[in-house]
Amino acid sequence: MKEEVYNNPENKKPRKNYEKRPLIQDCLESHRRFDYDYIPFDTYTIPDGTYPYRKRGWHRFQTGLLRTITQIFGPLVNWFGYGATVTGRKNIRALGRKQGAICISNHFMFLDNLILRQALGFYRSYHTMTYHNNRGGFLGWIINHSGMLPFSPNLEAMRNMYNEMERLLKKGKLINFYAERAMWSNYQKPRPLKEGAFHYAVKFNVPVIPVFCTFKKTKKHGYARWVRVHILPAIYINEDLPKKDRAADLKARTEQAWKECYEKVYKKPLEYLPDVRKNPHPTDE
Repeated sequence: MKEEVYNNPENKKPRKNYEKRPLIQDCLESHRRFDYDYIPFDTYTIPDGTYPYRKRGWHRFQTGLLRTITQIFGPLVNWFGYGATVTGRKNIRALGRKQGAICISNHFMFLDNLILRQALGFYRSYHTMTYHNNRGGFLGWIINHSGMLPFSPNLEAMRNMYNEMERLLKKGKLINFYAERAMWSNYQKPRPLKEGAFHYAVKFNVPVIPVFCTFKKTKKHGYARWVRVHILPAIYINEDLPKKDRAADLKARTEQAWKECYEKVYKKPLEYLPDVRKNPHPTDE
């Protein structure tokens, strides 16, 4: 498999930015830059047309083995590391085993994906990610065989990914999107969503399952603790709307479901810092 490798030599220690995390997030929030990735990327590879989105033969065996190992040890990591619990699994059971769906979850730490796997099913769930997180070496092997579906600027790779998502959804799998686009470490508020994931839901004619994670922050460092995954009721496509408006409608209802969950759990209204921009765009509010 041929892949282009990209290095980021100026950011060899991306974790240093954690020290300034609250200040950076406040600044971005007040400028309404909710989709900005403030954590630098390390070395990554861009999937090309040969990237094995669909696993066959020996690759399929490795994927099954890794998923089994994750199913055994993942819950231990989730509980002892984050006190993770899940509520709302009945909303997945209501779909039935043969109904695929697009899941939309908030992205607040590197290992929230492991927590989501436990919530959505270690064997049933697949997870999209940006190509910036597609690493090489052993970590790349784990990513490649753990049900991750990396996006790519390569058209052939995206065509293969599209076909694989269609196949998985027809088999009743759940494909998770981080539709906020960027990870904001230990950020509790829901952020505005990008519409791309909802276009996939409309294209494949599957429902959307909003998933929102809430947590408490440790007093010393502000890290996420006692994480709870809220699997909210499925949102179905409104067939009465024109096709061009259906994705936007799914997005709006998902954002509303997140907002209601946030306000119910944290017992306070969803409010952002004052907008400091001189000429804010009306749709950014």
